[in-house]
Amino acid sequence: MSVRSKVTKWRNVGRFCVERASDYGELLGVELEETRKRLVHELSALVALAVAGLFTLSFVCIAIIATAWQTPYFLQVVWGVAAMWLIVSVVALLIVRSGKPGRSLHVLQREIRSDLDTLKEALK
Repeated sequence: MSVRSKVTKWRNVGRFCVERASDYGELLGVELEETRKRLVHELSALVALAVAGLFTLSFVCIAIIATAWQTPYFLQVVWGVAAMWLIVSVVALLIVRSGKPGRSLHVLQREIRSDLDTLKEALK
């Protein structure tokens, strides 16, 4: 391969990279905005669910304890409610730790990989 063809090939690769860089910038902005909107939406829903769930479970527990107030099983009921909360907490912790993190900027990553593959083919 002559020096001129190598220079032409590298010039074309450089031109391709420069053109794609502006596309990456636009795509990055779009992806960040979508990720931000999704994150705000998911966090808002999660907070509302957590607050509603905690209030509901708290009142159910209070109702269970009040029902057993003057019975011989009062202490067992109270400790049973406490154990139930401990189990719920441990299960929630295990679920959170086992969950896969959300993928952000996956479109941009896919485009960059595709362009790198194109560049590899062009440089062969």
